[in-house]
Amino acid sequence: MRLGIDIGGTKTALALGDAEGRLIADMRIPTAPSGDALRDIARIAEGARALLAGQGLHGRELEIVGVSLPGGVDPGGGFVRNPPNLPGWDGAPVRDVLADALGTRVALENDANAAALAEWRFGAARGFQHAVYLTMSTGVGGGLILGGRLHRGDANLGGEVGHIPVVWGGEPCACGLRGCVEAYIGGAAWAKRLARETPPASDVARLAAAEGRAPQPEHVVAAARAGDAFALAEMARFNEVLAQTLCTLAAVLAPEIFVLGTIAVAAGEVLCLGPVRERVRANSWPRPRPIAIVPAALGERLPLLAGLGVAAEALRGD
Repeated sequence: MRLGIDIGGTKTALALGDAEGRLIADMRIPTAPSGDALRDIARIAEGARALLAGQGLHGRELEIVGVSLPGGVDPGGGFVRNPPNLPGWDGAPVRDVLADALGTRVALENDANAAALAEWRFGAARGFQHAVYLTMSTGVGGGLILGGRLHRGDANLGGEVGHIPVVWGGEPCACGLRGCVEAYIGGAAWAKRLARETPPASDVARLAAAEGRAPQPEHVVAAARAGDAFALAEMARFNEVLAQTLCTLAAVLAPEIFVLGTIAVAAGEVLCLGPVRERVRANSWPRPRPIAIVPAALGERLPLLAGLGVAAEALRGD
Protein backbone atom coordinates (compact mmCIF):
# COMPACT_ATOMS: atom_id res chain seq x y z
CA MET A 1 0.00 0.00 0.00
CA ARG A 2 1.12 3.52 -0.83
CA LEU A 3 -0.39 6.87 0.02
CA GLY A 4 -0.31 9.84 -2.35
CA ILE A 5 -0.90 13.42 -1.18
CA ASP A 6 -1.33 16.33 -3.58
CA ILE A 7 -1.26 19.66 -1.72
CA GLY A 8 -2.68 22.70 -3.47
CA GLY A 9 -3.51 26.19 -2.28
CA THR A 10 -7.20 25.39 -1.80
CA LYS A 11 -7.57 21.59 -1.90
CA THR A 12 -5.54 18.59 -0.86
CA ALA A 13 -6.16 15.22 -2.52
CA LEU A 14 -5.27 11.99 -0.71
CA ALA A 15 -5.20 8.61 -2.43
CA LEU A 16 -4.47 5.13 -1.19
CA GLY A 17 -3.25 2.91 -4.02
CA ASP A 18 -0.91 0.19 -5.17
CA ALA A 19 2.19 0.02 -7.35
CA GLU A 20 0.12 -0.03 -10.56
CA GLY A 21 -1.78 3.13 -9.68
CA ARG A 22 -4.99 1.32 -8.83
CA LEU A 23 -6.93 3.49 -6.39
CA ILE A 24 -8.26 1.78 -3.28
CA ALA A 25 -9.65 4.83 -1.49
CA ASP A 26 -9.40 8.58 -1.86
CA MET A 27 -10.65 11.82 -0.38
CA ARG A 28 -10.30 15.56 -0.88
CA ILE A 29 -10.07 18.02 1.98
CA PRO A 30 -9.69 21.81 2.08
CA THR A 31 -6.07 22.88 2.45
CA ALA A 32 -7.22 26.06 4.27
CA PRO A 33 -3.73 27.50 4.88
CA SER A 34 -3.63 29.29 8.21
CA GLY A 35 -0.22 30.92 7.91
CA ASP A 36 1.19 28.29 10.28
CA ALA A 37 2.69 25.49 8.17
CA LEU A 38 2.99 23.04 11.07
CA ARG A 39 -0.68 23.42 11.91
CA ASP A 40 -1.65 23.02 8.24
CA ILE A 41 0.49 19.90 7.80
CA ALA A 42 -0.95 18.41 10.99
CA ARG A 43 -4.44 18.88 9.54
CA ILE A 44 -3.41 17.09 6.34
CA ALA A 45 -1.90 14.26 8.38
CA GLU A 46 -5.18 13.97 10.29
CA GLY A 47 -7.02 13.60 6.96
CA ALA A 48 -4.54 10.92 5.88
CA ARG A 49 -5.08 8.98 9.12
CA ALA A 50 -8.84 9.18 8.60
CA LEU A 51 -8.51 7.81 5.07
CA LEU A 52 -6.35 4.94 6.32
CA ALA A 53 -8.63 4.21 9.24
CA GLY A 54 -11.52 3.82 6.83
CA GLN A 55 -9.62 0.90 5.33
CA GLY A 56 -8.57 -0.52 8.68
CA LEU A 57 -4.97 0.65 8.23
CA HIS A 58 -2.35 2.67 10.07
CA GLY A 59 0.49 4.73 8.66
CA ARG A 60 3.11 2.20 9.71
CA GLU A 61 1.49 -0.35 7.38
CA LEU A 62 2.24 1.85 4.37
CA GLU A 63 5.31 1.26 2.23
CA ILE A 64 5.72 4.98 1.56
CA VAL A 65 3.89 8.31 1.27
CA GLY A 66 4.50 10.43 -1.84
CA VAL A 67 3.71 14.14 -1.68
CA SER A 68 3.20 16.60 -4.53
CA LEU A 69 3.18 20.29 -3.70
CA PRO A 70 3.80 23.63 -5.43
CA GLY A 71 6.91 25.75 -5.19
CA GLY A 72 10.57 24.89 -5.02
CA VAL A 73 10.94 21.49 -3.41
CA ASP A 74 14.17 20.04 -2.07
CA PRO A 75 13.52 16.27 -2.12
CA GLY A 76 16.77 15.56 -0.27
CA GLY A 77 16.18 18.10 2.48
CA GLY A 78 12.47 17.47 2.65
CA PHE A 79 11.36 21.11 2.64
CA VAL A 80 9.60 23.55 0.33
CA ARG A 81 10.57 27.07 -0.77
CA ASN A 82 8.09 29.86 -1.54
CA PRO A 83 5.08 27.71 -2.41
CA PRO A 84 2.38 29.83 -4.07
CA ASN A 85 -0.88 30.16 -2.12
CA LEU A 86 0.58 28.49 0.97
CA PRO A 87 1.53 31.37 3.31
CA GLY A 88 3.92 30.46 6.08
CA TRP A 89 5.18 27.33 4.32
CA ASP A 90 8.52 28.71 3.10
CA GLY A 91 11.20 26.43 4.53
CA ALA A 92 8.64 24.15 6.18
CA PRO A 93 10.03 20.63 6.87
CA VAL A 94 7.07 18.94 5.19
CA ARG A 95 8.70 15.53 4.86
CA ASP A 96 9.81 15.18 8.46
CA VAL A 97 6.56 16.48 9.95
CA LEU A 98 4.45 14.10 7.89
CA ALA A 99 6.83 11.19 8.54
CA ASP A 100 6.55 11.74 12.28
CA ALA A 101 2.78 12.09 12.13
CA LEU A 102 2.18 9.01 9.97
CA GLY A 103 5.01 6.80 11.17
CA THR A 104 6.36 5.94 7.75
CA ARG A 105 8.72 7.15 5.02
CA VAL A 106 7.73 10.27 3.06
CA ALA A 107 9.03 11.54 -0.31
CA LEU A 108 8.44 15.01 -1.83
CA GLU A 109 8.35 16.45 -5.36
CA ASN A 110 7.10 19.68 -6.83
CA ASP A 111 3.75 19.44 -8.56
CA ALA A 112 5.04 19.62 -12.15
CA ASN A 113 7.51 16.78 -11.58
CA ALA A 114 4.81 14.80 -9.78
CA ALA A 115 2.40 15.28 -12.68
CA ALA A 116 5.10 14.15 -15.13
CA LEU A 117 5.70 11.03 -13.03
CA ALA A 118 1.97 10.29 -12.90
CA GLU A 119 1.51 10.62 -16.67
CA TRP A 120 4.63 8.52 -17.25
CA ARG A 121 3.68 5.72 -14.88
CA PHE A 122 -0.08 5.67 -15.27
CA GLY A 123 -1.07 7.88 -18.21
CA ALA A 124 -0.20 9.10 -21.69
CA ALA A 125 3.59 8.59 -21.45
CA ARG A 126 3.46 5.06 -20.08
CA GLY A 127 6.00 2.80 -21.78
CA PHE A 128 8.30 5.60 -22.99
CA GLN A 129 11.85 6.16 -21.76
CA HIS A 130 12.18 9.83 -22.79
CA ALA A 131 9.14 12.01 -22.12
CA VAL A 132 8.44 15.70 -21.52
CA TYR A 133 5.31 16.83 -19.70
CA LEU A 134 4.05 20.42 -19.95
CA THR A 135 1.18 22.08 -18.17
CA MET A 136 -0.19 25.45 -19.21
CA SER A 137 -2.48 26.45 -16.35
CA THR A 138 -1.91 29.58 -14.25
CA GLY A 139 1.75 29.36 -15.23
CA VAL A 140 3.74 26.97 -17.40
CA GLY A 141 5.39 24.02 -15.70
CA GLY A 142 7.28 21.01 -16.95
CA GLY A 143 8.66 17.68 -15.91
CA LEU A 144 11.37 15.65 -17.66
CA ILE A 145 11.67 11.88 -17.80
CA LEU A 146 15.03 11.11 -19.38
CA GLY A 147 16.38 7.59 -19.70
CA GLY A 148 13.47 6.30 -17.67
CA ARG A 149 14.20 8.53 -14.65
CA LEU A 150 12.96 11.86 -13.42
CA HIS A 151 15.52 14.55 -14.29
CA ARG A 152 15.74 17.24 -11.62
CA GLY A 153 18.92 18.98 -12.72
CA ASP A 154 21.27 21.04 -10.57
CA ALA A 155 19.57 22.54 -7.51
CA ASN A 156 16.38 20.72 -8.59
CA LEU A 157 15.78 23.38 -11.28
CA GLY A 158 15.32 21.03 -14.24
CA GLY A 159 12.06 21.25 -16.14
CA GLU A 160 11.45 25.01 -15.71
CA VAL A 161 10.12 25.18 -19.25
CA GLY A 162 7.98 28.22 -18.52
CA HIS A 163 11.06 30.39 -18.20
CA ILE A 164 12.71 29.61 -21.51
CA PRO A 165 13.05 33.02 -23.24
CA VAL A 166 11.15 33.16 -26.52
CA VAL A 167 11.23 36.95 -27.07
CA TRP A 168 14.23 38.94 -25.85
CA GLY A 169 12.95 41.86 -23.76
CA GLY A 170 9.38 40.75 -24.42
CA GLU A 171 6.32 40.61 -22.17
CA PRO A 172 7.02 40.75 -18.42
CA CYS A 173 6.88 37.41 -16.63
CA ALA A 174 5.80 36.76 -13.05
CA CYS A 175 9.34 35.47 -12.36
CA GLY A 176 10.78 38.97 -12.92
CA LEU A 177 12.29 38.30 -16.33
CA ARG A 178 10.84 39.29 -19.69
CA GLY A 179 9.92 37.28 -22.76
CA CYS A 180 9.47 33.91 -21.01
CA VAL A 181 7.24 31.20 -22.41
CA GLU A 182 4.96 31.67 -19.40
CA ALA A 183 4.47 35.34 -20.26
CA TYR A 184 2.79 34.26 -23.51
CA ILE A 185 0.99 30.97 -22.89
CA GLY A 186 0.56 30.83 -19.13
CA GLY A 187 -3.08 31.22 -18.16
CA ALA A 188 -2.58 34.22 -15.87
CA ALA A 189 -0.49 36.13 -18.41
CA TRP A 190 -2.94 35.28 -21.21
CA ALA A 191 -5.86 36.53 -19.10
CA LYS A 192 -4.05 39.86 -18.62
CA ARG A 193 -3.56 40.13 -22.37
CA LEU A 194 -7.21 39.33 -23.00
CA ALA A 195 -8.27 42.07 -20.59
CA ARG A 196 -6.34 44.53 -22.77
CA GLU A 197 -6.95 43.16 -26.24
CA THR A 198 -10.38 41.51 -26.41
CA PRO A 199 -12.70 43.41 -28.80
CA PRO A 200 -16.04 44.21 -27.13
CA ALA A 201 -17.92 42.72 -30.10
CA SER A 202 -16.08 39.39 -30.04
CA ASP A 203 -17.58 36.12 -28.84
CA VAL A 204 -14.82 36.02 -26.22
CA ALA A 205 -16.18 39.21 -24.65
CA ARG A 206 -19.76 37.96 -24.92
CA LEU A 207 -19.01 34.65 -23.21
CA ALA A 208 -17.06 36.37 -20.43
CA ALA A 209 -19.84 38.92 -19.85
CA ALA A 210 -22.44 36.16 -19.63
CA GLU A 211 -20.49 34.73 -16.69
CA GLY A 212 -19.80 38.11 -15.14
CA ARG A 213 -16.07 37.58 -15.48
CA ALA A 214 -13.10 39.08 -17.28
CA PRO A 215 -12.13 37.17 -20.46
CA GLN A 216 -10.23 33.95 -19.75
CA PRO A 217 -8.42 31.37 -21.93
CA GLU A 218 -11.43 29.03 -21.67
CA HIS A 219 -13.57 31.73 -23.31
CA VAL A 220 -11.05 31.88 -26.16
CA VAL A 221 -11.28 28.12 -26.67
CA ALA A 222 -15.08 28.16 -26.67
CA ALA A 223 -15.26 31.13 -29.04
CA ALA A 224 -12.67 29.62 -31.37
CA ARG A 225 -14.78 26.49 -31.68
CA ALA A 226 -17.61 28.74 -32.88
CA GLY A 227 -15.34 30.37 -35.47
CA ASP A 228 -14.77 33.75 -33.80
CA ALA A 229 -11.97 35.54 -35.69
CA PHE A 230 -10.33 37.09 -32.61
CA ALA A 231 -10.36 33.78 -30.73
CA LEU A 232 -8.89 31.91 -33.69
CA ALA A 233 -6.09 34.50 -33.92
CA GLU A 234 -5.41 34.10 -30.19
CA MET A 235 -5.24 30.31 -30.54
CA ALA A 236 -2.82 30.68 -33.46
CA ARG A 237 -0.62 32.91 -31.27
CA PHE A 238 -0.73 30.37 -28.43
CA ASN A 239 0.11 27.51 -30.79
CA GLU A 240 3.04 29.40 -32.30
CA VAL A 241 4.72 29.96 -28.94
CA LEU A 242 3.98 26.41 -27.79
CA ALA A 243 5.40 24.93 -30.99
CA GLN A 244 8.52 27.10 -30.73
CA THR A 245 9.01 25.86 -27.17
CA LEU A 246 8.61 22.22 -28.17
CA CYS A 247 11.09 22.64 -31.03
CA THR A 248 13.66 23.95 -28.57
CA LEU A 249 13.07 21.05 -26.20
CA ALA A 250 13.12 18.57 -29.09
CA ALA A 251 16.53 19.77 -30.26
CA VAL A 252 18.07 19.62 -26.78
CA LEU A 253 16.38 16.60 -25.19
CA ALA A 254 15.26 14.43 -28.14
CA PRO A 255 12.23 13.02 -26.31
CA GLU A 256 10.00 10.30 -27.71
CA ILE A 257 6.83 12.05 -26.57
CA PHE A 258 5.48 15.39 -25.42
CA VAL A 259 2.47 15.19 -23.10
CA LEU A 260 0.54 18.46 -22.96
CA GLY A 261 -1.89 19.30 -20.18
CA THR A 262 -4.57 21.82 -19.24
CA ILE A 263 -5.15 24.44 -21.97
CA ALA A 264 -3.93 22.10 -24.72
CA VAL A 265 -6.28 19.37 -23.52
CA ALA A 266 -9.22 21.78 -23.41
CA ALA A 267 -8.48 23.13 -26.90
CA GLY A 268 -8.13 19.65 -28.37
CA GLU A 269 -6.92 18.29 -31.67
CA VAL A 270 -8.30 20.81 -34.16
CA LEU A 271 -7.59 24.03 -32.31
CA CYS A 272 -4.24 23.12 -30.75
CA LEU A 273 -2.67 19.68 -30.94
CA GLY A 274 -2.91 19.23 -34.71
CA PRO A 275 -1.50 22.67 -35.62
CA VAL A 276 1.27 22.38 -33.02
CA ARG A 277 2.21 18.91 -34.24
CA GLU A 278 2.50 20.12 -37.83
CA ARG A 279 4.53 23.19 -36.82
CA VAL A 280 6.97 21.14 -34.75
CA ARG A 281 7.52 18.55 -37.46
CA ALA A 282 8.10 21.26 -40.07
CA ASN A 283 10.73 22.99 -37.93
CA SER A 284 12.62 20.12 -36.29
CA TRP A 285 15.49 18.04 -37.57
CA PRO A 286 14.42 14.84 -39.29
CA ARG A 287 14.48 11.84 -37.01
CA PRO A 288 13.76 8.12 -37.43
CA ARG A 289 10.36 8.54 -35.74
CA PRO A 290 8.38 11.74 -35.26
CA ILE A 291 8.00 12.88 -31.68
CA ALA A 292 4.53 12.04 -30.42
CA ILE A 293 2.59 15.10 -29.22
CA VAL A 294 -0.42 13.98 -27.21
CA PRO A 295 -2.86 15.31 -24.62
CA ALA A 296 -2.46 14.38 -20.98
CA ALA A 297 -4.61 11.38 -20.16
CA LEU A 298 -5.28 11.46 -16.42
CA GLY A 299 -7.62 14.45 -16.24
CA GLU A 300 -9.36 14.75 -12.87
CA ARG A 301 -7.47 11.68 -11.63
CA LEU A 302 -4.14 13.52 -11.83
CA PRO A 303 -4.17 14.94 -8.27
CA LEU A 304 -4.97 11.46 -6.94
CA LEU A 305 -2.14 9.82 -8.89
CA ALA A 306 0.54 12.53 -8.61
CA GLY A 307 1.57 11.56 -5.10
CA LEU A 308 1.51 7.86 -6.00
CA GLY A 309 3.89 8.65 -8.88
CA VAL A 310 6.23 10.37 -6.43
CA ALA A 311 6.09 7.36 -4.13
CA ALA A 312 6.92 4.96 -6.96
CA GLU A 313 9.89 7.04 -8.11
CA ALA A 314 11.29 7.30 -4.58
CA LEU A 315 11.14 3.54 -4.14
CA ARG A 316 13.09 3.05 -7.38
CA GLY A 317 15.97 4.93 -5.78
CA ASP A 318 16.30 2.36 -3.01
